[in-house]
Amino acid sequence: MSVVVANPSASEDYFHFFGLKQQFNLDLPALNQAYLVIQKEVHPDRHARGSDTEQRLAMQMATLANTAFQTLKNPIQRGLYLCTLHGVNANLETNTSMPAAFLMKQLDWRESLDERAEDLPALEALMAEVEQSKQDTLVEIAQAIDGAKNYERAAELLRGLLFIDKFAIELDDAIAALV
Repeated sequence: MSVVVANPSASEDYFHFFGLKQQFNLDLPALNQAYLVIQKEVHPDRHARGSDTEQRLAMQMATLANTAFQTLKNPIQRGLYLCTLHGVNANLETNTSMPAAFLMKQLDWRESLDERAEDLPALEALMAEVEQSKQDTLVEIAQAIDGAKNYERAAELLRGLLFIDKFAIELDDAIAALV
């Protein structure tokens, strides 16, 4: 049996589970490598001849590895997870308040999408702006979490990033409809 399977206490923190530093700016290749090592270790085939307890524990660790990996590889989920680890709940379902400037930008984007729905170059330019906004927000989230340890601010930025992501999907659909 492996150390990972024998150490379910590591499940208390997904970063610890993969042997990674608890931070927003994550070394994704290191995450991928750690995930593959753990998955290989806990794969059901490796424990087929083990006791029922060993098989069950291996399955639990495999499930945990999948959940942890999916959470940490996605920047929004990773940020929300870090906020939760530090006692800040983003309250995504109930807290939709956003700064006025952010809301105005959202309205401008929506108007541009509505007014230029048939103008592929305009939609592509809008997508570039939205993608830049997303990248800028990710940088701000990293500064809030890894630099300032300001998880309240990070939660606010993550709520905004969810709006940006949702709009980017709608915009991508509109572009795809024209191509």
